[in-house]
Amino acid sequence: MTTVTVTASQQYDVKIGRGLLSAVGKEASRHFQGRTAAVVSDTNVAPYYLETVTESLRRGGFRVCSFVFPAGEAQKNGGTYLDLLEFLAQEHLTRADGLIALGGGVVGDLTGFAAATFLRGISFLQVPTTLLAAVDASVGGKTAIDLQGGKNLAGAFYQPCGVLCDLDTLESLPASVFADGCAEVIKYGMIGDAALLDRLEKTDFRADPEEIVARCVAQKRDLVEQDEFDTGARQLLNLGHTVGHGVEACSAYTISHGKAVAIGMTIVTRAAVSYGRCPRGVLSRLTALLERYHLPIHTEYLAQSLYEKTLSDKKRSGDTIALVVPIDWGKSQLQQIPVGELAAWIERGNAL
Repeated sequence: MTTVTVTASQQYDVKIGRGLLSAVGKEASRHFQGRTAAVVSDTNVAPYYLETVTESLRRGGFRVCSFVFPAGEAQKNGGTYLDLLEFLAQEHLTRADGLIALGGGVVGDLTGFAAATFLRGISFLQVPTTLLAAVDASVGGKTAIDLQGGKNLAGAFYQPCGVLCDLDTLESLPASVFADGCAEVIKYGMIGDAALLDRLEKTDFRADPEEIVARCVAQKRDLVEQDEFDTGARQLLNLGHTVGHGVEACSAYTISHGKAVAIGMTIVTRAAVSYGRCPRGVLSRLTALLERYHLPIHTEYLAQSLYEKTLSDKKRSGDTIALVVPIDWGKSQLQQIPVGELAAWIERGNAL
């Protein structure tokens, strides 16, 4: 097992290994002073792992209740959020009790936001069951729900009390869901780890998932510790996300987050090459790597449609937006550009 310690407004450990679902009860006992634990999951994950986690919590002396909602990004909304808060109230959770987020990024985001706001804040554990959640969404304290105006527009910075990444859960992932996580791993390489990209070109990810997950988590830890509230260096983690969120929105969230990020990375890299800010060889290597891990590099949506969806992006500040731009293989930088110029970036990057 590998442990990465995050020191933010709350210090916590991210534990990465196998067989960790059976240790959820023990981990919860270290953090929850009360004797009630509410497990939040979705209909994709609960049939596989809810019973194991429930039994572990019961062995730890907890009364366990569970809230399972329909799977999918479309459920990360105000209605599901309020239903969860009402459920916690009906189960009489107190500030001494805690929540367990058992699932992917949608489950983690929703559970974290509920934990941040129920009783003005109670503890929660992240137990990611997807690669995307393990390397990215479960770490760093970003919690949110989507609004009709855009993705993750209502939320809070609220750190978990711990993260348990059981790599055994990756074995049950459909190939498409596993690929979503690979997009985030590649993103970490592109923002600052050329050696990781070189490794992914030569060796399949599954050869040593623990080392690669830990490497991504450590990179995110470093950025979160520098900039917990996402006003500077942490925004590098948004590579591909500005345009990617536009792709998700245009598809009414039928295109998954990881695949949208892969498209977003390709578009911004192609534009950077067009503007002379990035070597052309970077684009060819990136697209080959994305395709190696079964990720898309094109979208059918028009540049203008994508641009219109980016206007509600959280990274927008007044008339400028922070765009993460690759400038070399394994190296990206933040560039503040006028919002009006973003349309041209997308147009250039969306050209075939």
